Amino acid sequence: MILHAAIPLFDASTWLHAFGPWVLVGIAVVVFIESGVLFPFLPGDSLLITAAILAPQLGIQIWQIAVVAVVAAFAGDQTGYWIGKRFGRRLFKPDARVLKTERLEAAEAFFAKWGGPSLVLGRFVPFVRTYVPLSAGIAAMPYRRFLVWNALGGVSWVIVMVLVGVLLGGIPFVANNIDVLMIVVVVISVAPIVIGALRRRRARVRSEQE
Repeated sequence: MILHAAIPLFDASTWLHAFGPWVLVGIAVVVFIESGVLFPFLPGDSLLITAAILAPQLGIQIWQIAVVAVVAAFAGDQTGYWIGKRFGRRLFKPDARVLKTERLEAAEAFFAKWGGPSLVLGRFVPFVRTYVPLSAGIAAMPYRRFLVWNALGGVSWVIVMVLVGVLLGGIPFVANNIDVLMIVVVVISVAPIVIGALRRRRARVRSEQE
């Protein structure tokens, strides 16, 4: 499985074709890393949707995508939880390029607000889904409780993404314009992050003016 350095980060279709015969392994690796291994800059949502649309071309079955992704998502969250429990906030710095304290604080606020359900809701928000399991570990969430919400979140997210791909794959325009679809998916995925950042910036400006 060799990926060319020039592959655009969010070009899920190119990623999937680049995986070649190791496409299921590639899907597993991407989902695992994005789910809690401290690297959120991967096309998790678009990868699963695109894989479901292109399944016949890729020579794989829908159920294989679902099973592999669920296992990888569950394992990724487990890893994130134990990283958080073992290392806490020490891995994060305000000026870090990836492990920024600001991103962890946003995930911690999300976890504090929603508790266990954040492991389900956060699954559908890029960046947040990477750091919420970590926040659960830092907060010493009881492991059995984490286990239940982790499983529910992973299964829910994978099923929704794969079903969206299956449904969209039945629309000729979508199947023939996969690049346009990926742009829409990325925009929708990133929108909550942009809105949240704008709200925080507005709040800071107001506090400085007062």
